[in-house]
Amino acid sequence: MASSALFFTIFSVLFICQTSCNCTPSVERHSIQLSQLVGYDDAPASTPVQPISWTGRRGKGEDAILLELRRLWQWDQRRHKRRLKSDIARVAFLQSLVSKHEQHAGKSIDTADGARVPLTSGRKLDTLNYVTRIGIGSQQMSVLVDTGSDLTWVQCSPCTYCYQQQDSLYNSSLSSSYIPIACNSSACGSFEMSAGCASASTCAYDVGYGDGSYTRGDLVRDTLMIGTDTIGGFLFGCGHNNRGLFGGAAGLLGLGRSPPSLISQTFAKYNGVFSYCLPSAHETSGSLILGNSSFTFAYNTTPFVYTSMFQHPQVPTFYLLHLIGITVGGVYINASSPSPADVSSSGRTLIDSGTVITRLGPSLYKSVKDEFVKQAAEFPSAPSFSILDTCFNLSGFTEVSIPTLQFHFSNGGGIVGSDVQVNVDASGIMYVVKKDASQVCMALASLRREDEFAIMGNYQQQNLRIIYDVKESKVGFAPEVCR
Repeated sequence: MASSALFFTIFSVLFICQTSCNCTPSVERHSIQLSQLVGYDDAPASTPVQPISWTGRRGKGEDAILLELRRLWQWDQRRHKRRLKSDIARVAFLQSLVSKHEQHAGKSIDTADGARVPLTSGRKLDTLNYVTRIGIGSQQMSVLVDTGSDLTWVQCSPCTYCYQQQDSLYNSSLSSSYIPIACNSSACGSFEMSAGCASASTCAYDVGYGDGSYTRGDLVRDTLMIGTDTIGGFLFGCGHNNRGLFGGAAGLLGLGRSPPSLISQTFAKYNGVFSYCLPSAHETSGSLILGNSSFTFAYNTTPFVYTSMFQHPQVPTFYLLHLIGITVGGVYINASSPSPADVSSSGRTLIDSGTVITRLGPSLYKSVKDEFVKQAAEFPSAPSFSILDTCFNLSGFTEVSIPTLQFHFSNGGGIVGSDVQVNVDASGIMYVVKKDASQVCMALASLRREDEFAIMGNYQQQNLRIIYDVKESKVGFAPEVCR
């Protein structure tokens, strides 16, 4: 491990008590690398990096996490802002889709057990999202993993305009299993992203992402290889004109609920089930698992807890949960009415792997922010950074204690205490902006309006195995050290 890596050492102090016994703290220690907490640029091995000296300590039992800073990477603060600016546009795009309507269906192919592929941070590809390796035809490539999109697409040769990517462009002439979608076929007109005829014989598509990013090209089929599994005749977008903030990835793997997502096309094969674990450490790998594989349950530290998904007629492609509350350092804050059918959207929460920072409705965010600031009152404040407006100057501390965060999702009855409780990993609570720790922010942000959907971003999903079961309409959570 490089000597210039920065670590937070985390001590979760748990008090297990009964009324007739003395309480003895049980300390669990975790090392969390800062590279997963911030959007940074890797510093060359020769770059001199000095340890940062902090002083001070605060403990609050199970309601606080103690953080110790050791060393630090250098990074470009401008790149921070650019990546968070992309996140702002992503959220605006998702909110804009509330007014659109799509249909949901599955596609039958051979049965199988499941597929498991590594899932890694996209920071080396200049993105705060996560990437995996897939094969299309005879070529291998890295793609972004996105639960908020349906169409899988990759950049294709010949290319009118393609952004720079790490891998070679997909070349259909190298694949014996490549099949173009005919303009007059039923598939050409059955999807919302279809744009009619690209030429006399091919079917065009056009997908925009709200921040000016887009992909345009032809709908085609080829053999998809994911892990050890092979999926013949997989429909995807062959992008000849692509622009936007996709880092150096070759394209995007669509894991949404609606056609033509990977989950929809492989419904019979994997029964509408997939899971992932998003790693927090830069040099570690998580995994994406398709199907109800034994690997899904192999490394969980506790059993899964499940909350129901619900569908909104305007956004059936998304995975929606009902958030009923958030606990900040042991203090419970109510988020919504007991029923997801309520017209208020304060509890309607989209869980999305493509959004980085979790967004909350303005009133809920203010309550969470006020409680967090109250419990962190001993830390000097620092200026806001982009969408993050709850920031602290921790440069004078050796060790700090921050409030824990816990999301409460509905179990169907909306009763506090019997709800589904999901602890946010320590790596998902604070976002370190400046390398001297003079600007460290709570990693949550506010939406613009109360009627917008809350979003649980990937930063708060780290070190959890999250399983999506479309057939049973539920999502499960279990802590896991990703591997």
